[in-house]
Amino acid sequence: MKDRIKKLRKELGLTQQEFADKLGVARNNIAGYEAGNRNPSDAAISLICTKCNVNESWLRTGEGNIFPPIDRQTEIARLTKQLLNEDEDSFKNRLISVLANLSEDQWSLLAEIAEKLTKEKD
Repeated sequence: MKDRIKKLRKELGLTQQEFADKLGVARNNIAGYEAGNRNPSDAAISLICTKCNVNESWLRTGEGNIFPPIDRQTEIARLTKQLLNEDEDSFKNRLISVLANLSEDQWSLLAEIAEKLTKEKD
């Protein structure tokens, strides 16, 4: 499990301290897990899975994908939460604001452009 915890942390692009802060635990707990000097409790495993949206089976056994498949509603909820934590003037917030104010004709045009881009990419 020590290798999977380290892999997860790196996949998330976090330092041990940032990972610990995300989980609300001390950095030395993370260091202990990654070094194999300490085994995470069931509560710690559950916390990691909940806070980082990790497949518990993967974390415990290495089987399956790190992250469970995400449906559209979950992805929209995740993006919304992320946007609330960003600067109001961030590119993502400005883009969502522009999209929110498109007319039906503009949405149709945007759909056509997206389809053309997809075809060109293939």
